[in-house]
Amino acid sequence: MRRFLRHLEFRNFVKWITGPSGIMLSLLLVSLNLFAQESGSANSAHWTIIFLGRLHPMVVHFPLSLFYVALFFDLLDRYHKSERFKATVSILILLGAITGLLSVGFGLLLEESGEYSADVVSYHRWTGILTIALSLITWASGFLYHGKLRGWLLAGTVLSVSVTGHLGAKITHGEDFLSSVFTTSEIQPESNSSEFDFNNISSLKDEDKIHALNVQIRTILAHNCYNCHGAAKVKGSLRLDSKQAIFKGGKNGPVIVPGAPEQSEIIRRIRLPKGHKEVMPSKGALLSSAEIGLLENWIKIGAPWPVGPERSIYRTAALAPRLPEIPEATSELKSPVDRFINRYFEKNKITWKPAVDDRVYIRRVYLDIIGLTPPLDSINAFLADNRPDKRVQLVTRLLKRDDDYAQHWISFWNDALRNDYTGTGYITGGRSDITSWLYMALRNNAPYKQFVRELISPVPASAGFIRGIQWRGVVNASQRTEMQAAQNVAQVFLGLNLKCASCHDSFISDWKLEDAYAFANIFADSTLEINRCDKPTGRFAGTKILYGELGNITASANKPERLRQLADSLVQLKNGRLYRTLVNRIWKQVMGRGLVEPADMMDNEPWDQDLLDWLAWDFANNG
Repeated sequence: MRRFLRHLEFRNFVKWITGPSGIMLSLLLVSLNLFAQESGSANSAHWTIIFLGRLHPMVVHFPLSLFYVALFFDLLDRYHKSERFKATVSILILLGAITGLLSVGFGLLLEESGEYSADVVSYHRWTGILTIALSLITWASGFLYHGKLRGWLLAGTVLSVSVTGHLGAKITHGEDFLSSVFTTSEIQPESNSSEFDFNNISSLKDEDKIHALNVQIRTILAHNCYNCHGAAKVKGSLRLDSKQAIFKGGKNGPVIVPGAPEQSEIIRRIRLPKGHKEVMPSKGALLSSAEIGLLENWIKIGAPWPVGPERSIYRTAALAPRLPEIPEATSELKSPVDRFINRYFEKNKITWKPAVDDRVYIRRVYLDIIGLTPPLDSINAFLADNRPDKRVQLVTRLLKRDDDYAQHWISFWNDALRNDYTGTGYITGGRSDITSWLYMALRNNAPYKQFVRELISPVPASAGFIRGIQWRGVVNASQRTEMQAAQNVAQVFLGLNLKCASCHDSFISDWKLEDAYAFANIFADSTLEINRCDKPTGRFAGTKILYGELGNITASANKPERLRQLADSLVQLKNGRLYRTLVNRIWKQVMGRGLVEPADMMDNEPWDQDLLDWLAWDFANNG
């Protein structure tokens, strides 16, 4: 034992940690962490990383217990005013530091291979590292100093490891792991989490209020439950995606007892701790206290449901064009755009900024229209110009610089159309760019009806857009060229995300897998078999446009004819969605923020619906 204790001297530890063995251990931990990060960045952590990461909960209990025992023996020594356990305490602290170092390493691997709350994990990681640093300083202080220093450092180490342990418990058992012990079993929504007064039942009798409440309830269920209890997958014969299914229950009976949340099976399940075999949801994050409270209160007031057909929980923008009334002009504001903006400013108590001076204006207009800064002689000439309409004249001259305009705006459309992709992975000849066609369309100021029509029903030079990328090897069914065409047309020209619905029913909209395949069939040489999450279903969809109000596609027609019918349908003036999407993209490019954000999600609410509708109507009806 004495020989072993002599080897624990601080200088020997320094020699070891800076020697080959210590360096090898450090390199191993760093390499594992880097490997974990690289694997995690590809969303496919190697199984060894996952396995080692899951050793973290086992290894972490060693430093927890060792530091507590070390503090106990240190307090005994202080009580008896002896140093009987000094060597024991040193050994325990060193062993705690070593096992703590291993637990930190495994924890880093676990972090990269799991899905956890980023903030809590970050705090947990850094308090763990702080614990190791404190423990090493505490161990070293036993050789370098005397008195109370090591005791205080040991107490700090124990406090640090306790905080670290608590944060780890919050990750695995929920945010209220400790605080829930001191509260009643009834969880209420957070004060700002709900717009509904559940103490005043009469205030919830209005149909619009009931619908708004149901939107929140169904949103909670959609985000947490539909993966196992929706149309695609039905565990325990339970579906939660419609009124009839929710109240019917599953193979074990009803899961909701209106008026009695304490008797409702769904409430019991979502309250269970993470890891329990009956907890819902069984995978991923548990429901928050606010979400549980909202579900409980909804059931407590009788689980009300709107009368009549079920309305969507997702906002769907209007398809038809609309010409809103333009606000009245003022002595200073004549432009319809300014008048809409002025009304918005008045409503939101925003003060107009002063007009920019001529030097700032010419720079901005040059950059917006042709992407170049103005030359000095042009600036001086503009500043010296006294004509009242000189700004209009400047814009007109710049718009006539066709080559400069095309060279500038081709970058914008290259990004939007995913033109000239140059990454690796596609077969030789499996990609064709549309650069020459796009440049000439911009240079010649082609009307956007023609622009859209020639991309969807292409001429040879524009065929690359719907042709997409033909990848090497076997690809996911949602990546095949026909589905790429459907996704790109929907995203670019309709502001619609069809990517989720290309693999399964969308979790962010009402679009179904069948809708995506029916649209993709327009671009296909033969009818596509529906694949759900890359597994063939043996089912086939028809051939149809996404919005039936715009017309029908003749399924029996050849592919060029189907594409012509689609192009003609989309560029109709009654397709207000196309023109809203286009003007919103241009507005975002020039102003920095769209009327609707993100620009690819046109079902989101615009910050000024009237302005968006007027811009789209004016754009579509003026050539």
